[in-house]
Amino acid sequence: MLQYTLDGPESGEPLVLGPSLGTSAKVWRPQVAALARTFRVLRYELPGHGGAPRQDVRTMDDLAALVLAATGAQGWESFHYAGVSIGGAIGATLAIGHPGRVRSLAMVCSSARFGEPRGWRERAALVREKGTGPLLEATAARWFAGPADQELLDDLAGADPEGYAACCDALAGYDVRGELGRIAVPALVLAGRQDPATPPAHARALADGIPDATLVEVPGAAHLASPDRPEAVTAALLAHLPAVPGMRVRREVLGDAHVDRAIARTTGFTRDFQDLITRYAWGEIWTRPGLDRRTRSCVTLTALVAHGHLEELAMHVRAALRNGLTPDEIGEVLLQTAIYCGVPAANAAFAVAQRVLSEPA
Repeated sequence: MLQYTLDGPESGEPLVLGPSLGTSAKVWRPQVAALARTFRVLRYELPGHGGAPRQDVRTMDDLAALVLAATGAQGWESFHYAGVSIGGAIGATLAIGHPGRVRSLAMVCSSARFGEPRGWRERAALVREKGTGPLLEATAARWFAGPADQELLDDLAGADPEGYAACCDALAGYDVRGELGRIAVPALVLAGRQDPATPPAHARALADGIPDATLVEVPGAAHLASPDRPEAVTAALLAHLPAVPGMRVRREVLGDAHVDRAIARTTGFTRDFQDLITRYAWGEIWTRPGLDRRTRSCVTLTALVAHGHLEELAMHVRAALRNGLTPDEIGEVLLQTAIYCGVPAANAAFAVAQRVLSEPA
C-alpha cells in the first residue's frame, strides 16, 4: 500500500496528487490549502520516497495499481487526479487503463514518453550502485528556474536507492504516445517554459493527442512548476477542476479569454477574493433558477451604472451580448438608467457601451 496524507473535508470530491521522481508529497504543499477547501486531497509518496517503504514495482502499471489500492482503501470509486512528471504519467496510465476511475486529469511538466529507455536504465544502475548523491548537483538547475527548494532537494538525497531506481525502470518502459486518444476525461496539460526535462514541446504533444485537453504554459517555471511558480499552478488547477462551484458559469457568461486573463493575474494576495467571487457570484447567484441570464444581465448593467463601475460595465456589456441581449436591448436598459440613476451616469455608460459594441466581432 502507498503511504499517503489526507487533507480537506471528508465530504469533498476526491482528488489525488502524484509527486515527481525524487521528491515527496511536499512538491504539492503550495497548492494544498487552496485545493483542500473543496476537495478531499490524497497526496501519496512514491515507493522509497518521502520515508515510504520500497515496493516491488517495475512498470507504470504497477505504480498505477498502487494508486488504485490507496483510493480503494478510502472507498473512492472514482477521483480527480493531478500529477507532476512521473506523477502525471501515472495519471495518464490510469486514465487510459482504468477510464471509469479518473474524473479529470492534470499533467504538470509531464510527457507521453520521457526520452530513450537506455538513459533511464543507466540512471537506475548508477543509483543502485552509488545512491542519489551523484544526481544532486545537476538537479537543482533542472527542477527550479527560481530559488531552489532545499527540502525537495533533501528529499532526493534521502530517497531509497532501490525505490528510486525502480521508478526509473518504470519510466524506461513508459510510452503512451499512441494511446493519448483514449483519455476520455477533461485534461489540463501544464508546462514550465524553462523546463529542460520535459520542455513545452512535450506538453504540446500531450495536448494535441488528448481529445479534451487544455494547454497552459507557465513562464519562469522549470520542471517542478508547482513550487517554482505556485500561484500560477494553483490558479490553473482551480480553473480546470470541475468541482470549483461557479467556474463553468463564469466562463459561459464572461468568456474564456476574460477568465483566463483573470486567472493569470491571480496572486497569493488576490487568490481568496477570486475564489470568493467564483463561488458566490457565479456559483450561488448566477446559477439560481428564479431569473434567466438575460434578466440577470439587465439587473447587473443597471447596478453598475448606478455605482459608476465603468470597467465592470464594459465586461458586463460583453456578457449581456453572450447572454442573448441585443445592442438595442442594452440601449433600452441604459435609457432606463438615465431616469433612475441620473443622466450623467447614463451618458458615461452609453460611451462605454458604444466602445464595446464597436469592437470587432
